[in-house]
Amino acid sequence: MFQVRIHGRGGQGVVTTAELLSVAAFAEGRHAQAFPTFGSERTGAPVVGFCRIDDQPIRTHEPVDRPDAVIIQDATLVHQVDLFEGLATDGYLLVNTSYGLAELGLDAFVRRFDPDRVMTIPATELALMHLGRPLPGAVLLAAFAALTGQVHLSSVLEAIKERFAEPVATNNVAAAEDAYDRVRAQIKETARAQAD
Repeated sequence: MFQVRIHGRGGQGVVTTAELLSVAAFAEGRHAQAFPTFGSERTGAPVVGFCRIDDQPIRTHEPVDRPDAVIIQDATLVHQVDLFEGLATDGYLLVNTSYGLAELGLDAFVRRFDPDRVMTIPATELALMHLGRPLPGAVLLAAFAALTGQVHLSSVLEAIKERFAEPVATNNVAAAEDAYDRVRAQIKETARAQAD
């Protein structure tokens, strides 16, 4: 079973992001579940979404306390909440930011991880560029697909098209494709740097 925890703030679409990931997994014939947990019910409060993906039926419905991947939709949460609790060093970390990990104060923490499993992407900026709105969910899902290989880009795009009406669907698809290409390019660059 592959377990994902998504951290963001109210109004960022954390719930939608988790649901779209589960729909993408369903599109591939896998079992999946997605659900949120909310802190205080106020605008901007931290929200956590969970998604499980497996080839077998999923019987547990508990929050994900040992994630295989953590997606951070709002980097301002990095030093306010323990976002990395339970994440093993062979897990994946994806952060929505235009800053580097050192600028976020995470460089010492992420040194324990395989560099191919830790990625930053300016998801909000890409969403603004393609959608005109700061909705990073589709961008992060495509980046997640490129980083982990847990779902295919085509399944993410199918989930986006199923969820959104036009022209929002087309714009989200463009943002997702852009993100996927950027992450694949970053992975290749990291591999080249390690080979040198």
